[in-house]
Amino acid sequence: MTKQSKLKSMKAKYYLIPAAACLAAIAVLGYYYFLTPFLDSSETEYVYIDSDDTPDSLYAKLEPIGSGHGITGFRTLMRHTGSEQRLRTGRYALTPSMTTVDVFRRLRSGRQEPIRLTIPEVRTMPQLAARLAQKLMLDSATIASRLTGDTAACLFVPNTYEVYWNVSIDGLLSRMKREHDAFWNSTRRSLAHNVGLTPNEVCTLASIVDEETTNEAEKPMVAAMYLNRLRIGMPLQADPTVKFALGDFTLRRIYNAHLEVESPYNTYKYAGLPPGPIKIASVKGIDAVLHPANHNYLYMCAKEDFSGTHNFARTYSEHLLNAARYARALNQRGIK
Repeated sequence: MTKQSKLKSMKAKYYLIPAAACLAAIAVLGYYYFLTPFLDSSETEYVYIDSDDTPDSLYAKLEPIGSGHGITGFRTLMRHTGSEQRLRTGRYALTPSMTTVDVFRRLRSGRQEPIRLTIPEVRTMPQLAARLAQKLMLDSATIASRLTGDTAACLFVPNTYEVYWNVSIDGLLSRMKREHDAFWNSTRRSLAHNVGLTPNEVCTLASIVDEETTNEAEKPMVAAMYLNRLRIGMPLQADPTVKFALGDFTLRRIYNAHLEVESPYNTYKYAGLPPGPIKIASVKGIDAVLHPANHNYLYMCAKEDFSGTHNFARTYSEHLLNAARYARALNQRGIK
């Protein structure tokens, strides 16, 4: 090798050293900003992105839980991939082991974590809409606008379901319809037919049973009593339906003046079942109607010991004695 060639080779090596150092620095920085854990905590954190979020609001949600270099790396990835222009709504689980790149990929792809949504046994559809809105991206007005009609409550079977936080109202109702249809299988429909009711009518009667007693063991007794009344055309005369008609669920005693309320839900005025449920019926209440006790009682009155159970009677005269004992107990306690 000539002297000139040696000089060129040495110069090339001198140029390679800073280049290699630069590449190493870039690699270290890249690893630091993109491949180290994103979270600044050891717990799984959840990020909610809704339709009103902007890149800035997303960054504001991430800053309290992300490390400083993780946020910088995430911003860089979002900006240089055009992802700031297409935020994906949803509820995202960020685990302590996830790197900044992992977080970026999860949010960009929309791989969200489902929530456990419990359908509560509420009395009215506005109440249900408000409860669901607390758990979903949907607002209560949007939900309530679709929960109309006397039998809307029949769609819902109280249970806990896994759904996505950003589910649409159509998606939510479709899911509830699938769950409703799965619940009302051929066996339950056959049992409903045996007691002379449709599934919606079973839910309606079950809602009354639920309101009459919280004692699960007594529900088949209460259900059977109302079924006995329906069979002979006797008015149900169920106090909970009057409370529903009045919109006052705090009433402890029902007086004659209350019975004058004009409403198809007033089962003192109108025979048969009301137009729809007075609450979302419980599964226990539904099963009580589908599997009623075998008796011929036509009357019931709350027990005077305030145990939450009832005295049942076959005749009106027997019922009046039970009612008198309960009225005395109310008066003694000053309950109006």
